Amino acid sequence: MKFAYWVPNVSGGLVTSTIEQRTDWTYDYNRELAVLAEDNGFEYALSQVRYMASYGAAYQQESTSFSLALLLATQRLKVIAAVHPGLWHPAVLAKLIATADHLSGGRAAVNVVSGWFKGEFTALGEPWLEHDERYRRSEEFIRVLRASWTEDDAQFAGDFYRLRGYDLKPKPLATPDRRHPEIFQGGNSTAARAMAGRVSDWYFSNGKDFDGISEQVDEVGRTASAHGRTVRFGLNAFLIARDTEAEARETLREIVAKADVQAVHGFRDAVRQAGASAADKKGMWADSGFDDLVQYNDGFRSKLIGTPEQVAHRIVEYKRRGVNLLLLGFLHYLEEVEYFGRHVLPIVRELEAALPTGAGTPEPVGVTR
Repeated sequence: MKFAYWVPNVSGGLVTSTIEQRTDWTYDYNRELAVLAEDNGFEYALSQVRYMASYGAAYQQESTSFSLALLLATQRLKVIAAVHPGLWHPAVLAKLIATADHLSGGRAAVNVVSGWFKGEFTALGEPWLEHDERYRRSEEFIRVLRASWTEDDAQFAGDFYRLRGYDLKPKPLATPDRRHPEIFQGGNSTAARAMAGRVSDWYFSNGKDFDGISEQVDEVGRTASAHGRTVRFGLNAFLIARDTEAEARETLREIVAKADVQAVHGFRDAVRQAGASAADKKGMWADSGFDDLVQYNDGFRSKLIGTPEQVAHRIVEYKRRGVNLLLLGFLHYLEEVEYFGRHVLPIVRELEAALPTGAGTPEPVGVTR
């Protein structure tokens, strides 16, 4: 199992609550956190993307530049920059990520976010597409990214993007475990799952229980197989590991009890543009209740809450069901990332060693069959 953490480059922490969060959105804090994380078992970090203040996130650092800064501050950490199609041209982004990849020795990655916050697009004077059209645009975006990174004189003719002999040099670094910078993609909807199977390297899911993630692994995996591809799976989770189960559950209770009600309701209203707006009403936040939305990517639903032993056993069960990476959020990042590395991760590795050979082992990114 690989581990990533949400970079707190957005103010307000990872829960929309007035509970104390000893987490800061500034660069100095995040630089210290990135070094600590790579020394405590984290292989990836995901920089969040917000383009304007909203829902308890009054301030935000831009994701691509912040990601590059964290790459240059670390030695091994892979940093994933979240971006919105519609606000970037994919070939321009391909150039930026290729440069970051060379500067970091092959550790840059990108997360393609199809968009849920209509207000950002309208405030910038950009058109807001209907749900499935946003994913159709994202698929073209990814195809242009990959063509830019792997082809000379790249050609592409789509409804949203076009390339006419685009020749990007230098191309990103090719390494034994990836042909180009890894492409992550979020979304729980039918359109998102189908797109992931066709074009993405990684599929990120909002928080899910065991049955919920098993369904997604099966559906996306079948689509990928039909296209001669493999996809890896990431799952969002808010982790509360404490010395006792009672302490962990009390922390969760306090987070929800102190929720910023106005901000949670504002976020709920905004995300109606996401999964609930899909034709089949299936997707991100489509069935999320108030308590779920206090952690804005349904992180409580993954139930990584309890003692180190309880959390570790649940992590390994997710691996057994096909999850390759856990994207984690914390209340107090510095203290809890170190606690994870010291108390939870060793148990995870011990439990993994007892699994059948090859269980949950991902294939290299970009493999086709």
